[in-house]
Amino acid sequence: MLSRVVEPQQPVAPHPDVAPLAPLLGAWRGAGHGEYPTIESFDYLEEIRFGHLGRPFLTYKQRTRAADGGRPMHAETGYLRCPRPRRLELILAHPTGITEICEGELTVTDDELRMEFDSTDIGRSGTAKLVTALSRSFSLVGDTIDYTLRMAAVGEPLTHHLAATLHRV
Repeated sequence: MLSRVVEPQQPVAPHPDVAPLAPLLGAWRGAGHGEYPTIESFDYLEEIRFGHLGRPFLTYKQRTRAADGGRPMHAETGYLRCPRPRRLELILAHPTGITEICEGELTVTDDELRMEFDSTDIGRSGTAKLVTALSRSFSLVGDTIDYTLRMAAVGEPLTHHLAATLHRV
């Protein structure tokens, strides 16, 4: 008999360690724009899903596709942790052979949840592009997430790469 691992069927409250992140839970969709000194600028469509299993982390799944025809572009999957008040960890795997560990700060006000991350470790497979640093900013206000991503790669310093606006589905 095979056992299956599935997300809980019954609603489970978020773990107290990630309760401040509960407004992120669910699916978000929107559009973004990418640019970098070594490539042509591009527009994309994106979906991010934050979930939880009742444990001290949120699950994170991200997918993008080209705005001009819908071809798949990028994906990331991982976990968002809040190991102590106002501190965050984002652990991601990319299908391009890159793993990313970012740490940062959580700021929650009456109308905004803000997350700022800087990479502390970038892992690479033997065939992955040379990425040396990543930095991410997320701002959640109401039912809208705005984010930016900065990247140091292929000899370029930390430079703006992506910006998107996503809305709760």
